[in-house]
Amino acid sequence: MSTVFAGDRPALRALASRRTRTLVALALALLVAAGIVVAGALASAPAAVTDLTERNLAPSWDHPFGTDRYGRDVLLRTLVGLRLSLVVGLVAAVLSGVIALVLTLLAVLGGRPAEAAVRWLVDLFLALPHLVLLILVAFALGGGTTAVIIAVGLTHWPRLTRVLTSIARETVRSDYVAIARALGRSRLEISRTHVAGHLVPHLLVGTVLLFPHAILHEAALSFLGLGVDPGLPAIGILLQESMRYLSEGHWWLAVLPGLGLLLVVKLVDRIGEDSRLLLDPRSAQL
Repeated sequence: MSTVFAGDRPALRALASRRTRTLVALALALLVAAGIVVAGALASAPAAVTDLTERNLAPSWDHPFGTDRYGRDVLLRTLVGLRLSLVVGLVAAVLSGVIALVLTLLAVLGGRPAEAAVRWLVDLFLALPHLVLLILVAFALGGGTTAVIIAVGLTHWPRLTRVLTSIARETVRSDYVAIARALGRSRLEISRTHVAGHLVPHLLVGTVLLFPHAILHEAALSFLGLGVDPGLPAIGILLQESMRYLSEGHWWLAVLPGLGLLLVVKLVDRIGEDSRLLLDPRSAQL
């Protein structure tokens, strides 16, 4: 017996080491994301300062991302835009997660009619072109920051709902839920005690994984003029404004904010993947 345990020690040490590296990577990614939010908040006022004597300057030590047509620092405006993207994306992803959880509980515990209705609704939303649906919802709501949050939140839940429904269905068929029913537990109590608690890790990971998609779609709607308020330096608005100056050689107005957006999306995606590896009990590779 001692020989067996001794043979398992290297594997256990490797498991702990990989989990530690994942925790460190997750902590660093969260720290960088928090730093972007704080830096964007601090840069809000300086980013609006204009200086017509420094219009359309190329990147330099004084202005690492250059300046725009009003002499505003593009780096400061990019930080403000990334902070806005993170906030809008987070709220929209949480909204989608809540919708997915409610529909999952309704489908699993509401009987066959409710399950059929939720399945039909999921299939309907998945069949529609995603970007077209986003544009239609944002246009119907009149555009603006609130409209973007609602549009993104109302269109990103179907796949997560399908995943959560599958997991919840397995939970409902388990022995301990059958025992709870035999003991006279109500559907609401089973839903709160057993099903919802079992879904929380999957819901958290799914919501975080929705985050990068929400950020990109917020930027797309802002680029099309249906996003956040035009007075705010969102990344999509920065990219839209830069289009008219690219032919004049002012590449930094589009390239550098765009790269910042891609790096933030990759950062958030890394947070989601690390969270999945840590919370998913089947992730034995950690």
